[in-house]
Amino acid sequence: MDINSESDVSGSLQIGPTSLGMVRIFVETSTGGFPLDFEPEEAEEIAEELRAAAHRARTASGKGGQNKGGPKR
Repeated sequence: MDINSESDVSGSLQIGPTSLGMVRIFVETSTGGFPLDFEPEEAEEIAEELRAAAHRARTASGKGGQNKGGPKR
């Protein structure tokens, strides 16, 4: 399966700081869950990638235009 393949899998996503100063993304589906821990700088890079991907998705779907969180061009 690649990033562009559709799926019927649903899940939940939790994001927050850990007691060790990491940022944890916890992904849970009906088959289980797993934590992904990142240094704060890595988490900021992921956040930037999410904003850029959201902007590209809006542009591709015709729902485009600039939004408050999108990259400026």
